[in-house]
Amino acid sequence: MTYLHSKLVAAWLTAAVAVLPAALPAQAQDLELTITAPAGAGGGWDSAARSLQDVMMSTGAARSVQVINVPGAGGTVGLAQFVQSAEGSPNQMLVGGITMVGAIITNDAPYDLTKVTPIARLTGDPLVIVVPSSSPYKTMADLIEGIKKDVGRTIWAGGSAGGADHILAALVTQAAGEDPAKVNYVAYSGGGESLAAMLGGQVTAGVSGYGEWQGQIESGDLRALAISYPEPIEGIEAKPLKEQGYDIELVNWRGIFAGPGISDADKATLSAAVEKTVKSPEWQELIKARGWADYYASSDEFATFIATETDRVHAILSSIGLAQ
Repeated sequence: MTYLHSKLVAAWLTAAVAVLPAALPAQAQDLELTITAPAGAGGGWDSAARSLQDVMMSTGAARSVQVINVPGAGGTVGLAQFVQSAEGSPNQMLVGGITMVGAIITNDAPYDLTKVTPIARLTGDPLVIVVPSSSPYKTMADLIEGIKKDVGRTIWAGGSAGGADHILAALVTQAAGEDPAKVNYVAYSGGGESLAAMLGGQVTAGVSGYGEWQGQIESGDLRALAISYPEPIEGIEAKPLKEQGYDIELVNWRGIFAGPGISDADKATLSAAVEKTVKSPEWQELIKARGWADYYASSDEFATFIATETDRVHAILSSIGLAQ
């Protein structure tokens, strides 16, 4: 090998190494984690926890990951148990989201998200507003006009009271110029019940995560009028509310937390492991298949977001009489 050739090879290798992602610290690769999903099996938080489990292990971000379910009261039962059991633990994490923020407020829960350590915001599940295919409402503007004519007879179906679905129904009612406290909202325990209510003509419109009703939208049983995400999402035909002229933006976000009182070193290790996971091709393919949007934010950014989001949710819930 000539001197010039060897210099070129050395320069190429240096450049190649420079663009490689930083290796995980040894502690991250040796992680043995337990993730608490504060809801029953099959729901959004459970899906997020098990998705993390799969990709963290397949990418080597953690050696082993176990998921446990602790359902109840919009996630506040699982939150309370986690705060009490995970203090200072480098091996426990909790999934949560906007519905937990609402449940903490409406249930006057003993613990809130200031009692845990934000690690990362993960995904944004676009909420979709739907009507049955037999509905006279063909567009979002039609639904808004219906609310203006008789807010009380516009019956909404969605998840738990005070959750993201309820909040979106209130915001749409407000956008129609009506008092959001007058929103006629029926909370159902699952998407199947609310779907049956819509198809049976018992309610006017429904709100849920897009992925939950994607099959019925694609089959034509439900008509999607709008999504609440701030921008269009690939693969979803329904346009954002903002794009349709309504100043409404609401993301059903999900994030991951560690216990209270963990060390800075443990926080950095967990943050690095989660960041490696969510930036992997495997994660990006998975969230696309599930209809989730990449909504990643680092630990510090997530902590700031939670404070702002808590104030926003509290104000909305106060306007509809669910918080003081």
